[in-house]
Amino acid sequence: MRDKTRELMEELRSVTNGVGVLDTILPPVLFLLLNGLVGFQAAMYGALGTAIVIAIMRLRRKQSLMYALAGMGSVALAFALALLLGRSEGYFLPGIVNGGITIALALVSLLIRKPMVAWTSYFARRWPLEWYWHAQVRPAYTEVTLVWTVFFTLRLWWQVTLFQGQDTSQLAMVNALTGWPATIVLLIVSYIYGAWRLVTLSGPSVEEFKNDSPAPWQGQRRGF
Repeated sequence: MRDKTRELMEELRSVTNGVGVLDTILPPVLFLLLNGLVGFQAAMYGALGTAIVIAIMRLRRKQSLMYALAGMGSVALAFALALLLGRSEGYFLPGIVNGGITIALALVSLLIRKPMVAWTSYFARRWPLEWYWHAQVRPAYTEVTLVWTVFFTLRLWWQVTLFQGQDTSQLAMVNALTGWPATIVLLIVSYIYGAWRLVTLSGPSVEEFKNDSPAPWQGQRRGF
């Protein structure tokens, strides 16, 4: 059990390596806190100021600015939309639109039999792309993509309902909970199920695929 837990943590680190978690989590969380304490406008300035501070810290440490700049850009866009609409919940509109795009991409990937989760794994691991489309490998990624589609659809429905009800506090809370906390749980479930499904499909491992090894195969025992 301890070895499996260590394996899972190592795999999560490899998949999320380089992702600016601080850059994407801290500004929205600060917005949530400040909006309830001192109001919307102060919350927006606080979130934008935090994104700028993170960018300066990364610059001083000679770290990648990509996620910090993306965070600044998203907060600035959210601020502009909120002011344009005259509604504080406009802050969350970019995230809602992004969720809709994610669902559309997932559905299209399923229709063309190139599941989205396979692409995310490919970009993170750089395994041979053709391996993901193997008849005894692809079903695992298709099924996990279906789970992702259900998750993002439910989250979008919840967000849109609260947006239409102009419930800024609840919308901020839902965004915080269904952001990285829920995404980490989703990644853990995806990895556990996906790794198990690859074994049950009895397809080739990545190395067996590269070496063109004949069946029966040992299968992929680690990674998804």
